[in-house]
Amino acid sequence: MMHKKPTFTQALLPLFALIITTFFSISFWDTGMQIPLIVGITVACLLAKYLGFSWSELEEHMVSGVKLIIPVVFILFLIGCLVGAWVVSGVIPTLIYYGLDLLNPSIFVPTVALITGILTIVLGNSLTALATIGVAFMAVGHGLGFPGPLVAGAIISGAVMGDKITPLSDTTVTAPAIVDTDLFSHIKHMMWDTIPAFLIALILFWIVGNQYAGDASDIGRIDSILSSLQQQFNIHPLLLALPILTVIFMMKKLPVIPTLVMLSALGGIAAFIFQGSNLAEVVEVMTSGFSVNTGQELMDSLLSQGGITSMTGIVIIVVLATALGGLFDGVGLFDSLVSSMLERANSTGKLMLTTASSSFLVAAASGALYLAIILPGQALVGNFKERGLDTKNLSRCLEACGTVGTFLIPWGVPAVFAASVLGVSAYQFVPFIFFAFLVPIINVIYGFTGISIAKKDYSGTIKVKPVDYENSQKDAVMTNTN
Repeated sequence: MMHKKPTFTQALLPLFALIITTFFSISFWDTGMQIPLIVGITVACLLAKYLGFSWSELEEHMVSGVKLIIPVVFILFLIGCLVGAWVVSGVIPTLIYYGLDLLNPSIFVPTVALITGILTIVLGNSLTALATIGVAFMAVGHGLGFPGPLVAGAIISGAVMGDKITPLSDTTVTAPAIVDTDLFSHIKHMMWDTIPAFLIALILFWIVGNQYAGDASDIGRIDSILSSLQQQFNIHPLLLALPILTVIFMMKKLPVIPTLVMLSALGGIAAFIFQGSNLAEVVEVMTSGFSVNTGQELMDSLLSQGGITSMTGIVIIVVLATALGGLFDGVGLFDSLVSSMLERANSTGKLMLTTASSSFLVAAASGALYLAIILPGQALVGNFKERGLDTKNLSRCLEACGTVGTFLIPWGVPAVFAASVLGVSAYQFVPFIFFAFLVPIINVIYGFTGISIAKKDYSGTIKVKPVDYENSQKDAVMTNTN
């Protein structure tokens, strides 16, 4: 059956429906992202039917998007299990205890971003960093009197910075592979945007954080929190061995799913040894999460979390978002959006702006980090080569907007995950992810000024075969889970 090609305006309709419904959901209904995503899927399906697609074809496109993130769903459930185990064992309370005791309030916020960034470079995975050291930093920040959204913004800025430049990250491996460049040239080229953006972000975190540093010096409140932690948990430096083991496992590039299982099991064993928990208590916490009453409301809200069931809401949004992404790809909505923007990209600056815009559009439509890298990458790589521009310029911009920028989409999978584990609404912390705003802007500025834009002659090369969407996604997911 012949299908009509969607116009640029038609391709925008599901996005407009999603954004408008999201506005009402957040501003008036307070109902989360499930209904807006269903509305976006409904509008995309109605449009596809108008374009000549059958219902069975639409089902197939939605399934093709969802089935590729099944390994990610397992990872999310295991992270919930890990967080619960690390709280009941005293690992996260111990991190909080020493963090409150050692961190200087006057430089706390930029320190959070820096330490999280360094750990993520070693871990190779921003989600693992958010669910472990990120949770501890949130509790420390609340204990010191810093606003949750500000601390969350610093944690996420550090995590995405580290994820962006580490060779252990699946997205860092995927981006250059999609656009036909090598990994280490890609990483080296990213220093042009990563270093200035992160330095500016650290300065901004220091300036904003200093507004609350005076409140953070309340020794009596800190002593009260430390005392509550000691009453509820056996704080012991040996519990720090688990975070150290996490770093070692990730550095050795052990498969993510078995690693999370091992770390959760070790957390359970630590709960037996250090907290005197029994098997039934540990299993219950891993399943339903941890609940505690320290007498400190903020601490209770941060420590009472984890568990497999806590990830159910995230999984629902992941399924809906990737189903919408499958529709956008299968119906040709992505192609229409990108091709229309390319027609106006008659300079290097406009081409970089098109790259950034298309990546954000994909992220907004699907909420999926990988799609925001893969689809614009395979659509634009030929254009970069035709203009004699090294494709590492493209991979750098894709990382800036895909790996980093997707955290600015409140209904996107990364932002929803961060909101769940950090206990702060995405709409609250997005304005404080300074690094995520700066990196795309710097890339566009480089495009218009020519700074750091590398040239390369591709005239004698063989035309690159288009990357298959489904296989590319499979490769990216398998990189993440192996």
